[in-house]
Amino acid sequence: MLTRLSPLSELAARLRAARFPLSSDWRAVDDWFRPWAAQPGLREELRAQLRALSTAEATKVLRSSRETTTHFAWCLLDSPADPFSFWLHEYKAQEDWREGYADSVHNHRYHFCTTILRGDYRHEKYGTTIDAETGLISSARWRRSTVCGAGTCITMLADEFHRIPEAANGTMTFLVKSRPVSSFSLSFDPATGIGHRHVPVEARLGELADRI
Repeated sequence: MLTRLSPLSELAARLRAARFPLSSDWRAVDDWFRPWAAQPGLREELRAQLRALSTAEATKVLRSSRETTTHFAWCLLDSPADPFSFWLHEYKAQEDWREGYADSVHNHRYHFCTTILRGDYRHEKYGTTIDAETGLISSARWRRSTVCGAGTCITMLADEFHRIPEAANGTMTFLVKSRPVSSFSLSFDPATGIGHRHVPVEARLGELADRI
């Protein structure tokens, strides 16, 4: 699905050629990602790639993509042999957001780098306190808030917490994610003070029969 010498092929080749486990040194990926994301033509490349999808490729994208409470997560590349995956996030109009993950204080099971292709969003960073007994977030402390526009690059490690409370209509981002480094992620609603643990559905399959 990736064309030779395209920006996406270039990034994929660089990540595949890394001489260290990507998940153990994601800051090095950030060093590669920022100059790569700044090169001209990325939006055009993504647009051309999507328009050139064959029926089989489009089916694969649809099968791996998903809708969240705040955006559509389109999977552009996710091969089991690769220690990374490529995604396009299409943010919904603000009035269509439902309370959920992106606008709560949360972390992720994986590390990632992202660049804003168009639009903008407010990005907030938080420090958190984890309850020793429940393992859930018991409080969150706001650290800083930044309005990030097109061309902005952000890197988040799996143990860092953030929140996106609002995004401009039409906002789209490109992401490269590591493979999961944790079996779950956490979120916290500052309004209610309630924390949650999120376990991916595939991790529950082995115990599904026992729960019937």
